[in-house]
Amino acid sequence: MKASVVTIAAVVMSAPMFGHHSFAAEYDSSKPIFVSGTVTKIEWMNPHARFYIDVKDEKGNVSNWEFELGSPNGLMRQGWSKNAMKIGDVVNVEAYAAKDGTNLGNARRVKLTDGRRLFAGSSTDGGPQ
Repeated sequence: MKASVVTIAAVVMSAPMFGHHSFAAEYDSSKPIFVSGTVTKIEWMNPHARFYIDVKDEKGNVSNWEFELGSPNGLMRQGWSKNAMKIGDVVNVEAYAAKDGTNLGNARRVKLTDGRRLFAGSSTDGGPQ
């Protein structure tokens, strides 16, 4: 009985680890991208904050992009707050593209509407460590 409880506890405690991944597993550091768009959604949660923007191409077609940031705690150390970026803001994003070619990126820097540039808090963002 005791062994079962310990096993169940170990599985439950390790569950968040299954959702976490390394940068190299999902993103390509040799493919930097620069994208501008309007913020549509912000998720301020662990292990990585995320935000989504609508991006218009040359023909006017809109696609939604997802960008991964560092942890909320790491972002706050980099100068972010929950209110630094708001839905409807137009932002410029420097990121690394996803290896699978989807509209997903690991953000390095984000230039906000007011001109501030914030480091994205990831291990590859070039910001202060």
